[in-house]
Amino acid sequence: MSQYELAHKLVELSHNDAVNRHQVARWERGRRIPGPYWRRWLAVALGIPAAMMHRALGRSRRQRLREALV
Repeated sequence: MSQYELAHKLVELSHNDAVNRHQVARWERGRRIPGPYWRRWLAVALGIPAAMMHRALGRSRRQRLREALV
């Protein structure tokens, strides 16, 4: 799924147009971590359990901390 497609799907599901391809790109590159609101919708859009999104967030945060310490 492209970043555009995911952003469009998130807008359709959430009825919130506050997300766009640029925001999805930031999440994908690890520049930003989606907040709880968007994590819930990402899980729905991607068809994965919300718990999986939560675990991924933990790994992402740990990775960012390691990179900051280097």
